[in-house]
Amino acid sequence: MLADGRKGETEMSEVVRLSIGCTDRVGLVSAIAARLFDLGVNLGDGTFATLGEGAEFVALCELPPGVAPSALEAELAGLPLLAGATIAVTPFRLGLHQGDAANVTHEITCIGPDQPGLLARMTEVLVASEANIVGLVATRLEGQDGDAYRMVLSVGIPADRVQVCLATLANTANQLGQRLTWRAAAEIGGPGG
Repeated sequence: MLADGRKGETEMSEVVRLSIGCTDRVGLVSAIAARLFDLGVNLGDGTFATLGEGAEFVALCELPPGVAPSALEAELAGLPLLAGATIAVTPFRLGLHQGDAANVTHEITCIGPDQPGLLARMTEVLVASEANIVGLVATRLEGQDGDAYRMVLSVGIPADRVQVCLATLANTANQLGQRLTWRAAAEIGGPGG
């Protein structure tokens, strides 16, 4: 601020990474989003996931002038649904706009018996095809026949490697007793589609 109380032209908002870990409860995302809105925080890229009995919310946030990271932490810690939560607000120094590497071309779902190394084996195929994982959701499923594991990956596969990559993924999944399905981004209507 300038000495007379006006905002200076050089005063800029601060971009931070917000990370919240807590017990999973109904209404968490709504309560967090509402408090961010009340504070004038612009919410950017983010994820929310349940992790066992817990939950994790991670997002980039653009703080308006006058809202310090410590104030944001305190405001969120005051929410009843976040009692006992671990909340961290840290500076984010990288660019906010996703580059070409974040272009999603396919959504791949793999489901089958839970086993050690499953994620490693499947993602090795993506690396060999120079495909980039843009998003990943993995869930352990309990069932009568034992635990199963479901992975949903949003990936960007180079156009000249799509057929080989998907065929190799299908073969690898089959060897591991997994069922593999995929959809092109155009079929799911997401970014890049």
